[in-house]
Amino acid sequence: PAAGVALFGVPAAVSALGFKAGGIAAGSMAAKMMSAAAIANNGGVAAGSTVAVLQSVGAAGLSAGAKIGLSSALGTLGGIVGATKP
Repeated sequence: PAAGVALFGVPAAVSALGFKAGGIAAGSMAAKMMSAAAIANNGGVAAGSTVAVLQSVGAAGLSAGAKIGLSSALGTLGGIVGATKP
């Protein structure tokens, strides 16, 4: 269940912040983040920055590699947690 929440919940949470498929929603938290990032970087948003990565997720969802990585990591974590319960 945790992997499913991450795989579907992360893109939904990113979208709720205002990182949309068509760009950053005006007046959203994403817009505020982008403004702060642009001010800090002399008018641009650095590639690979938090804002850039979140916009990428908002525009295209999680990549296949990210989905596989999250599924593997969360599946392993779930197994560890399950094994430690009495």
